[in-house]
Amino acid sequence: MDQTPPPPLRFRKMHGLGNDFVVIDARAGDARVTPALARALGDRHRGVGFDQLAELLPVPEGDAAALRIRFWNADGSTAGACGNATRCVASLAMAETGADALILRTEFGLLPAARRADGLIEVNMGVPALDWTRIPLAEPADTAALPLPGAPGAVSMGNPHCVFFVPDAEDAPLLTDGPHYEHHPMFPERTNVEFAEILAPGDGVDRIRLRVWERGAGVTLACGSGACATVVAAARRGLTGRRAEVVLDGGSLFIDWREDGVRMAGPVAEVFEAALSPAFLALVETGSESAREAAE
Repeated sequence: MDQTPPPPLRFRKMHGLGNDFVVIDARAGDARVTPALARALGDRHRGVGFDQLAELLPVPEGDAAALRIRFWNADGSTAGACGNATRCVASLAMAETGADALILRTEFGLLPAARRADGLIEVNMGVPALDWTRIPLAEPADTAALPLPGAPGAVSMGNPHCVFFVPDAEDAPLLTDGPHYEHHPMFPERTNVEFAEILAPGDGVDRIRLRVWERGAGVTLACGSGACATVVAAARRGLTGRRAEVVLDGGSLFIDWREDGVRMAGPVAEVFEAALSPAFLALVETGSESAREAAE
């Protein structure tokens, strides 16, 4: 039996408004991310820690996209979309190519991205899915106001969202209602849960205070797809227009729901580059996911 340990695996740590990501570039070889590796990396005490992992994959020759992204949650499940991670990857890809605009491919489709004149990275997250079958829900329902306490809105931005409008987002029951509704029978694929407070407009632009319980991750400082879904849900209810500043725990995202999709703009930051040790990877491959054991 070959006992040769796997080679080190390089990665980047990035974040958008504190919504943090591990980025692994698998374009040059076989994809190496597995559910076990995602869980081990996502452990903030024994791994690296992240809200999502973005795995960069090649695209076929002639594809319109610069690269393809697969998203992983910290519990080892996959996600169809992650707005802030898409913006982080777009920033990397634009620095790599020298372009100020390009297209990325995700499970939700082709997502155009650009670096704006103000330095913010903008991604068109695509047209929101509003039909109950596409979110998906377990049964037919009015997605503008679900038959649940609080009548939340339901939107898919490539991943499902359940948006509650509350009088005070700071006092929202994030730690109790977040996991409760993530696993509610209404959502067969689970859901992200948002608590949104409509604020007074600033500079003529609607403003929303938002706190997020993210599917497979828990409380996050920011959620790009959640900010998009919240503006869509608010506009459908007549609570705001289709453009808004969304104020999250980590800072603000700027959302513009147009006919061709929901555009989201905000800052990104690269924190460091490093490599996962062969010992850590070997333990993951043999069924142990503890970096503490790797150090012993």
